[in-house]
Amino acid sequence: VQFVESGGGLVQPGGSLRLSCVASGFTFSSYTMNWYRQAPGKERDMVAAISNTGASINYADSVKGRFTISRDNVKNTVDLQMNSLNPEDTAVYYCKGGRSWWNWGQGTQVTVSS
Repeated sequence: VQFVESGGGLVQPGGSLRLSCVASGFTFSSYTMNWYRQAPGKERDMVAAISNTGASINYADSVKGRFTISRDNVKNTVDLQMNSLNPEDTAVYYCKGGRSWWNWGQGTQVTVSS
């Protein structure tokens, strides 16, 4: 099982980024997929979740109305469109789904700064 995140970078406040995650080694279309983030000195928190069919989506209150999660069950990818970014969104972002004991990917760093 592998999760490979990409798309992070340095962006100014108010800017946008699109993160992408490619998953492999399991039946992607059977599982809810989640995006998490971990800021320096803080715990890893879930920011968005999408059910296996995409019919059910949930967001953390801190990102509602700014972030959009989507998935492609043919390409085995899950994306996170992030708009109106602010410095509090600075973190390493991870995608993960499936079993709790599956390993995390390396994450992708998002830095929001002027």
